[in-house]
Formats: sequence, structure tokens, C-alpha cells
Amino acid sequence: MLTQDDIKNALKAVKYPGYSRDIVSFGLIKEISVANGAVSIMMQLTTANPDAARQIKGDSERVLQALPEVKLVHVEVRQPAAGTAAPTGALANQNRVPGVKRVVAIASGKGGVGKSTCSVNLACALQHLGARVGLLDCDIYGPSIPLMMGVYERPTISAGERLVPPVNHSVKVMSIGLLLENDQPVIWRGPMISKTIQQFLFAVEWGEMDFLLVDLPPGTGDAQLSLCQTVPLDGGVIVTTPQEASLGVVRKGIAMFRKVNVPLLGLVENMSYFTAPNGERVEIFGHGGGQAEAARQNIPFLGEVPIFTEIREAGDRGVPIVVSAPKTPAGQAFVQIAGALRKSLA
Repeated sequence: MLTQDDIKNALKAVKYPGYSRDIVSFGLIKEISVANGAVSIMMQLTTANPDAARQIKGDSERVLQALPEVKLVHVEVRQPAAGTAAPTGALANQNRVPGVKRVVAIASGKGGVGKSTCSVNLACALQHLGARVGLLDCDIYGPSIPLMMGVYERPTISAGERLVPPVNHSVKVMSIGLLLENDQPVIWRGPMISKTIQQFLFAVEWGEMDFLLVDLPPGTGDAQLSLCQTVPLDGGVIVTTPQEASLGVVRKGIAMFRKVNVPLLGLVENMSYFTAPNGERVEIFGHGGGQAEAARQNIPFLGEVPIFTEIREAGDRGVPIVVSAPKTPAGQAFVQIAGALRKSLA
């Protein structure tokens, strides 16, 4: 006899358009009824995209009609009216982080573009501009935020049995790196990553803050999907270097945010150029590719960060350049980008 669990298991073969995850794990299925070979399901999307609804409906009907005991299938897909979809996420079961006004993801298409360096300096720059800021490291496999922020102590436990994030440079910091022994690798599958990110969002005493910046790992994998599924994002910032090898992958990150209705707050071009000791400007990775891509994608260009040795040295010491030397050209590059980011959010 056909059961609701049978229907759910069958629907796990239906993927959310553009992703490898199924519509059941995304929490889209709201009602299931089964009687005498007739199956009726209702699912709720938070995107008004008609193409997504059409594809999900068609794939669901095909999967259910293939079940041997099914004689009649009715699939209802509900969507918000065009223009009324929630602007901060297209997936179900999202909740705001208590006390946090804005959650902003810092992402890149590929590794090695300086995304974490931008994350720590933007967090400190926003604090420098008067905001209350937290920084969450969601790079589970390769956490680097503790080193760059100079945070080495473990989180404490509150009376309510919640993690209390350590604070340095007036920024609250949470990372899997703070819970592991030195050089201990994380060898986890996707579900463990998803659970950890949920705990970092809702089992941590973030308190009242204006911004929670989330440093994402490169790519468009489990961490990104888990974040988008768990909490409504107020926006995403893309970090790239000027060359096409980086920009080509960045476009996938931009497409990911758009698929889940996360507003794109802007693009940062890191490692824009290098100034030699003799004053010569050397464009190691080319120049202007980030600004051109921002214009092509119709998103704000937040600014460029040249290659400064001081930025690397400050990060290695755990004192970001915005903290150690905010008035230098290197520090001012991040302060100006932080100002543009606040303006984009406003």
C-alpha cells in the first residue's frame, strides 16, 4: 500500500533547478495525500520564478506517475506573486538570527583570490565605521579566519548552554578552527557541514549586532546551500581577481545567489595591481576585469584592492591592516569598500 513516505522518497529524485539537492531536503513539500492510487501534493516555493515552478512541477509529475501503484497525480506548486518574493533567499525553513540586523555572505568562485582577507578587513572596517560586527567562518575544511583575526581561545559556554564567541579587534568571531586541535583535519560529508553551520548561526550567543559577515568557502557546494537554506541573507558580496580564470568561475557564484534570490550587494576586485619600489604599476593579473564584470552583471562595483605586502603581513600577524594601519592606502582601500557596502545595503 502506497504511503506518504513512499511519495517523499520518490520525490527525492527531483532536484531543485540548478542544484544537486532535492526538493524534499529543501523543505518545499508541505502537503501529501494518498488514496486509492490517487496522489496529491502541495509544495510552496519562495521564488516567483515561473520557470523553476514549471520544471519542479513537471519533474514531480513524471516521478510520481512512474510509481506502479499510482493511477492519478495532482501537483500544486504555490508561489508568491511576481515582485513579492522574499528578497533574501528562495528556500524554505529560514529563520532570522536573533539580534542580528544584517547577514551578508562573502563569496568567491575559486580559491586563492583573497576572499578571507577581504572578509576580516571588511568586518574590521565596518566596526571602524561604528557598526557592531560578527564574523562567521563557514569554510569548514580550510578555516583561516582565526589566524587572520588573531583569535586562538576556544569559545566559552553560557549559562543557557550556548557558545559564546571570542572577541578580538571588537569583532565577534566563530570558526570550526576554534574547536579543533592544531592541524586537525575535518573529514565530513555534507550533512555534518549543514548541521555545523546551523549550530554556528543559532547556537551561538551573537547578541545585538548590525552585521554578521559570513566567510564562505570557494565554489557553490554544501556550505553555500546550507547557509541559503537556513537563514535569509540580506546580500552577497563577490570577491574576484581581475583575470578571466577567476571571473569565469565568479559568474557561477553570481548565478547561485540569483537562483536563490539573494541580492548581490556588489563585487570586489582584489589584487588589482602592484606598485613596484620604483613607482612602476604592474598589473600582474590584468586590471579592470572585476569592474567590467560588475557592469556586465548589472551589480555594484564596490572597489579594488591593490597588492600590498602589508595586507599579507598584517593577516599573518592576526592584526588586519584596517586595525594596524587604517589610514594607509592599504587600510583605506577596505574602509572605502566597507562604506560602499553599507551604502549598497541602505
